[in-house]
Amino acid sequence: MSDVTNAMASGLLGGIKDNAKLAITVGILLIIVGLLAIAAPLAAGVSITILVGTLLIIGGIGECFLAFQAGAFGRGLQIFIVGALMAVAGFYLVSQPLSGLAKITLFLSAYFIVSGIFEVIAAVQIRPSSGWGLMLFNGIVTLLLGILLWRQYPLSGAWAVGVLFGIKMVFSGWTLIFIGNAVKGAVNEATAPGV
Repeated sequence: MSDVTNAMASGLLGGIKDNAKLAITVGILLIIVGLLAIAAPLAAGVSITILVGTLLIIGGIGECFLAFQAGAFGRGLQIFIVGALMAVAGFYLVSQPLSGLAKITLFLSAYFIVSGIFEVIAAVQIRPSSGWGLMLFNGIVTLLLGILLWRQYPLSGAWAVGVLFGIKMVFSGWTLIFIGNAVKGAVNEATAPGV
């Protein structure tokens, strides 16, 4: 029974170690994609706009189909209207990606402003607690980013979405690399002789 357990543990550790290498590889790819998006933010932003539009079209058509299945002019009328609006918004984003990118930038700006205000308020409310300063700093930076996007509009539409996507990809890549290295180190430590 001990040999079976050891064989299973060895197989599990091998699988974890293989996935750690995959996590590191994917992390490196994400960093490369992120740097490319930062280097060409307009191309990245337009690509994201087209992707979002395509997903809205698919979702909208799916909801319209569901509405017809439920009886479009009865119980399914609301579902049909929402699905049709989704599909129309998707077609707009796909057919007018630069204009759609500008609208997405305005949405991001409003989101950052509102989010920043709420984070600052929350930080002040928890002020004696540990970490309130970091939360306050994050809220201020988020608020300033929202104001920057708003004040730079429509110029910010050309760079904001692509740069923010690129930064997100770079941070996600580094996170995967750190996790993969940590798992690899733990597996190597667990399989080291004398343990």
